[in-house]
Amino acid sequence: MKHPLLGLIAAALLLGGCAHPSSILPLRGTGDLGVVVERATGTLQLIESSTRTSLARIDELGDLSHASVVFSRDQRYAYVFGRDGGLTKVDLLLQQVDKRVIQAGNSIGGAISQDGSLIAVGNYEPGGVKVFDAVSLALIADIPATPLADGSRNSRVVGVTDVPGQRFIYSLFDTGETWLLDFSQGNDPQITRFENIGNQPYDALLTPEGRYYIAGLFGENGMAKIDLWHPERGVERILEDYGRGEQKLPVYKMPHLEGWTLAGDQAFVPAVGHHQVLVLDSTSWQQTDAIDVAGQPIFVMARPDARQIWVNFAHPDNHQVQVIDSETHQIIATLEPGPAVLHMEFTARGDQLWLSVRDGGEIQVWDPYTLKQIASLPADSPSGIFFSSRAHDTGL
Repeated sequence: MKHPLLGLIAAALLLGGCAHPSSILPLRGTGDLGVVVERATGTLQLIESSTRTSLARIDELGDLSHASVVFSRDQRYAYVFGRDGGLTKVDLLLQQVDKRVIQAGNSIGGAISQDGSLIAVGNYEPGGVKVFDAVSLALIADIPATPLADGSRNSRVVGVTDVPGQRFIYSLFDTGETWLLDFSQGNDPQITRFENIGNQPYDALLTPEGRYYIAGLFGENGMAKIDLWHPERGVERILEDYGRGEQKLPVYKMPHLEGWTLAGDQAFVPAVGHHQVLVLDSTSWQQTDAIDVAGQPIFVMARPDARQIWVNFAHPDNHQVQVIDSETHQIIATLEPGPAVLHMEFTARGDQLWLSVRDGGEIQVWDPYTLKQIASLPADSPSGIFFSSRAHDTGL
């Protein structure tokens, strides 16, 4: 006697076999994927690091002139923060936009919560932070920033970062504050405000273990540090000589503080407006060395094993990349990948370095051990490169 269940299974297999092969994407994991922002066309290029290939181009993402990306904890979804206020959820496996909302007039990055359930977006216009459900992109919380004294608008928000304990932290450029949002008890956050942190905080970084939040100051020298293990201690001013210095040198591009890097007990940081990479003791935050380099550094990035430091530069020296030995502080290579190297990204275990050459219209892949280029992919005005392995790093 033929079992009816077997007939149903056979029918399902036959129907499944009717699908055209070109309509079925191959099975793959998500941990090998990444995206490249193509800022001129408002598109993302989906890349795979093992094969060093481009898999797809995803369009209609709006203004990506200052775009950043975070990933869901399963690494399937990329959340793209556009300059036009767009928040876009991209499915990396289906290679398409999953959801998109225009949540503000001008946004400047965001973060995903520790448990992956919340997306926070920092906005210039209107000034403040909005928090969304990571699955549906439904609005969870709207936290306006401090109004300016003349009441014309709210302060612009910068440096939005996830921190342990289901919290977000960010700074207010116009009013010199840092706010800590705690969502650990639900969707109505507890807000801790740190006032008078310094003049015009423009960006921030989180140390890798998630303990220290450090805001850079555009309006004066120095930085503001908050110990998130002991927020009750308030703000500590550090690095009083860090900035443009007494002589106001021209700054062609402000370095992102995410471009700082820690290697062991050393921090390597771009000197604002100077042709130097500064070396700091990451426990005392005192400067221990200054390394002369080819131009004004923008991103200073450590190879994942911390043995090398890779540096790119602002115009007019942005055709170069230099490699520094983290132990001796000597420059071991000066490379010329092409015009306008905007961003660099290591694969998670450091076997490859990908970099975007905007004016050369390409993405290059380098072997950081042999210092040789091993691949090149065409791209339309590429800028930021983001691998999905970032999903498991705090503060990225």
